[in-house]
Amino acid sequence: MDLTLLKQLNEERAARRGSILVTEIASGAQRLVREADDLSADPLGNELAARFRSGKSGMVSDAAGGQAFLNVNVPPPRLVVIGAVHISQALAPIAAIAGFDMEIIDPRTAFASPERFPDVRLHAEWPEDVIPGKVALDRYTALAALTHDPKIDDYPLTKALSAGCFYVGALGSRKTHASRVARLKETGLSEAEIARMKAPIGLNIGAASPAEIAVAVMAEIIEELRKGARAEAPVREAVA
Repeated sequence: MDLTLLKQLNEERAARRGSILVTEIASGAQRLVREADDLSADPLGNELAARFRSGKSGMVSDAAGGQAFLNVNVPPPRLVVIGAVHISQALAPIAAIAGFDMEIIDPRTAFASPERFPDVRLHAEWPEDVIPGKVALDRYTALAALTHDPKIDDYPLTKALSAGCFYVGALGSRKTHASRVARLKETGLSEAEIARMKAPIGLNIGAASPAEIAVAVMAEIIEELRKGARAEAPVREAVA
């Protein structure tokens, strides 16, 4: 591989940005495609977009009959949960099975304890003290706010929507969410950004118990990851 391409590829990996190394089989020529690139004019645009969603490498053919190998490099998906609650306890093993790195943020030390979450990275701090310094939010991050407490939930929701996280969800009734929307508008978020938030959180499967809600939430997160929401998520300067 050309050293310049290798350097660019490593830069994308370090920044948790997706990229695809395209190698033409006949000539051996290579090029790097970044997920943020405009794919509309690329002869392999549709296939590249599909590969960014699936994360799978493989051979493809172009319109002229040529072949290329797509080496897909995407960061591992990450789940940031706001609230060390019962749903979070049920969500942790499900997220691990699905291949997600999970972190929990909750300033309530009685809840955010290693005894309750032995295999999860915990931040027993206020979200304002953790995001973005210790927990960076990006297009491969899902954020689920589960505390019901606006003092804890609102800040990370604002940051996640501004950062273009592929999934942003919040627990609460429709009435609770209406009040949340009004508060978030005051932070400067647009209606389009706020509309990306999933609330009530989780797929509508009739979930009742914390474990069932955790299943519904994880299913909704996977659905967003695989249906290409990253390509549509706006990213702008974070709100202070």
